[in-house]
Amino acid sequence: MVKLPPVILLVGLAASGAISLNIFVPSIPGLVTYFHTDLATVQLVMSMYLVAVAVGQLVYGPLSDRFGRRPIVLIGLYIYVVGSVSCALAPTIEALIMARMVQALGASCGLVLCRAIIGDVYGRERAASVLGYVTTAMAVAPAMSPALGGFLDRHFSWRASVALVVAFGICVLLLAIARAHETRQARGTSTDWLALARGYQGLLASRRFLGYAINSGTVTSSYTAFLTGAAVLMIDVLGYSVDETGLYLISVSVSYMLGNFIAGRFSIAIGLDRMVHIGTAMALAGAVAFGFSAWLGHFTPVVLFAAMSVISIGNGISQPNAMAGALSADSRYAGSAAGLTGFLQMSFSAISTLAVGHFLRDSAVPLSVIMSIALTVGLTATALTKTRPAKVS
Repeated sequence: MVKLPPVILLVGLAASGAISLNIFVPSIPGLVTYFHTDLATVQLVMSMYLVAVAVGQLVYGPLSDRFGRRPIVLIGLYIYVVGSVSCALAPTIEALIMARMVQALGASCGLVLCRAIIGDVYGRERAASVLGYVTTAMAVAPAMSPALGGFLDRHFSWRASVALVVAFGICVLLLAIARAHETRQARGTSTDWLALARGYQGLLASRRFLGYAINSGTVTSSYTAFLTGAAVLMIDVLGYSVDETGLYLISVSVSYMLGNFIAGRFSIAIGLDRMVHIGTAMALAGAVAFGFSAWLGHFTPVVLFAAMSVISIGNGISQPNAMAGALSADSRYAGSAAGLTGFLQMSFSAISTLAVGHFLRDSAVPLSVIMSIALTVGLTATALTKTRPAKVS
């Protein structure tokens, strides 16, 4: 019987991408001054990171189906550490953007393979529950990383934040070397890229897979849109400090943890599809309410983060279930499904961060509109997951 690797390793794998993304958020406005550049260029530190994560997940998923989970985990974590060290030493904004892309290529491994490993061990409904509990624990480090990033940025430098990521990556790599056993039992027999392409083609032809994957991608993009926009609104518009912004951002991750816990506790009883629908609808309601408040001029940190807390709870409820649904669409290509879903998550997220950088100025309304559009698409996509009735001949 295949056993799940240590939960702390799965948490470390899943958290690697979120930590290196979140810890940078409070530093975004300050990087403009540090590198004598503009906000649009600095936003590439976030958007190109997401693009690289998206591309990396397309590669790691099929490779892990072919060669197994363990060797690909180790390769990805090594790349993550090298990229993080390069970030800490980057002399220019261009070098930092390139180093962040290398870091992201490594981080994407953990995002894909944590999900694929759980899919190897558990069935559809149980996988949703386990993913809920794992992401609850995983959210602890990202919850603290904005506050740590803000503190380190204000009292030392943004480079100190990256040094913390380097230490984290080394710890996870050492743990993986010692404890990451193989969970993929049925592997491919050759590196047949045409077969991998057919696997992706089959997944893209599946209504159920597309419904879950598009939902997961658009809901995730609403979260990353908020991350990139909140720091600018708090620091440049409302005048709060970088470490105060980091402390406020903790509430978002804590709320997501609560949603994950609810998913872990109730997914089996309520059902995967209903949990996806309930969570996405709740998030959309929070985004719309936030938009109306901002439009009426009621824009304060309390309003901003209270609305995002509601959205985050909804996201936390829907996402473990949407991912489990995508992984179960075709058990032969669980790794490819995880990679393709992750690709859509990061692709939509990159688009949303570019939109925030283009439209966000001195009002929160554009941010709420971007988030509402993403969540509306995600809620609409759930209709694809409903099985069509068989035709009567």
